[in-house]
Amino acid sequence: MDESTLAKPEDVVDRDREWGLLTEFLTDPDPAMRLGIVSGRRRHGKSYLLQALSERVGGLYVTAVREEGRLPAIQRFSDAIAVHAGLRPGTLRLTDWREVLSNALDVTARSQTPLLVIDELPYLLQHSPEIPGLLQQLYDERQRGTGAGAGARVILCGSAMSVMHELLSGTKPLRGRAVIDLRLRAFDYRASRAFWQIDDPLTALQVHAVLGGAPGYRPVAARPHPNDGFASWLTRTLLDPGRAVYSRTETEYLLREDPRITQHTLYYDILTAIAQGATTPTKIGAALERQRNAVTHPLDVLESTGYIQREQDILRPRHPVITLADPVIRFNQLITLPQAATVEQGFAEEAWQAAAPTFNSKILGPHFEDLARTFTRRYAHTLLPGGLPGPVGTTEVADPAARTKHEVDVIALALGERPQAPRARIALLGEAKATAARRGTGDLQRLERIRTLLTDQGYDTTGTTLALFSLHGFYPDLIESAASRDDLLLVDLPSLYGIG
Repeated sequence: MDESTLAKPEDVVDRDREWGLLTEFLTDPDPAMRLGIVSGRRRHGKSYLLQALSERVGGLYVTAVREEGRLPAIQRFSDAIAVHAGLRPGTLRLTDWREVLSNALDVTARSQTPLLVIDELPYLLQHSPEIPGLLQQLYDERQRGTGAGAGARVILCGSAMSVMHELLSGTKPLRGRAVIDLRLRAFDYRASRAFWQIDDPLTALQVHAVLGGAPGYRPVAARPHPNDGFASWLTRTLLDPGRAVYSRTETEYLLREDPRITQHTLYYDILTAIAQGATTPTKIGAALERQRNAVTHPLDVLESTGYIQREQDILRPRHPVITLADPVIRFNQLITLPQAATVEQGFAEEAWQAAAPTFNSKILGPHFEDLARTFTRRYAHTLLPGGLPGPVGTTEVADPAARTKHEVDVIALALGERPQAPRARIALLGEAKATAARRGTGDLQRLERIRTLLTDQGYDTTGTTLALFSLHGFYPDLIESAASRDDLLLVDLPSLYGIG
């Protein structure tokens, strides 16, 4: 198959690395059967990507249906196999999943690029848990590769993250048999802005703060019109109970994707506690008036699904900080739920006006800090004297003389350094503020003080760049200072987005 046939379609935005990985998987000439796993949160574009891939090579793409019974699912898959083979639906009367899977592999094997995609596999496993074991048998039987050309390439896909991750774990039948285990993530903030076609970087930041980079939200939310502004768009989408993207509806749907989440009230309460500032299992348990061990398992579930994250201190071993990783859930717990009665009475604009201070302090501010760290990981290497940095995160630096501690929003170690290693080389120290005020020399002096403290504590700061991230720019004296020194980096909103 020539390169033009396998070129990524124009309508598939970003995803260059993922497309390359999948096409390499397909074009491997090995005659034995090969297996791949693709997982990712709902609305991250898994199905869109795999449908495009299947269409490119003439593969067989079949998706499971939620709450469809075993027999209807077998018949629907049989019909899809028949159509792929050039027969009429109803021609094949297959009675069990081994027959279905075996026939699907045989039919796809006749193609130049033999691809079989089974999407939303977890829906099938609810009534047919034997499928992974049957695939294992077929895989083992087809490892001799006696046919001409490449063997079947099978991709299993699903949104229930825990189910997909367990396919290859422990003693599960498919362990050790997958060539790829691709976990599709959301677009990063720059790709998301391009995908939404939002010119204004502030609006792009605000939209990303509430929806993240999940591409599946654009068709149901539509992009903000330049003349309307963010507030008008928001009240028509996430704060409109009649919309599919209404945050209460969406959060409920997200939580129901994972079969392990059964006590929805407990999970909602945990998410609310985290959104309101509880950052450790002990604090979360206290907020719910429960013991710490009562929230340990739910926290593990939420982390495995990608709805929360635990951030380690880059410099010192201490309890990781638990935060909400999903912007829609964070918005729901902080904005929609407290204002639900007002919103559902049709007063979305009034609810938003009341909630705007919370949005600025607990959503936009932390999100801007998070994007500053993403910028440092992905884009700052072109600006840093040492090039690509190592681990990036946050830390807390004690200042004994002032009897205080300094929270550092962005810290990057030098490439090759390990987190929490003593005397590590520090590549960057940064402060990110989403306030309306411009940043000035006082902010720079604070970073210089932190750098001095770290030097005194034995860290290597000889090559440390000081970075200030600002939503609304910098005072002229700070800009002038940055022009005359090579250890100071000023990043405003256009720079964060790589504009100009």
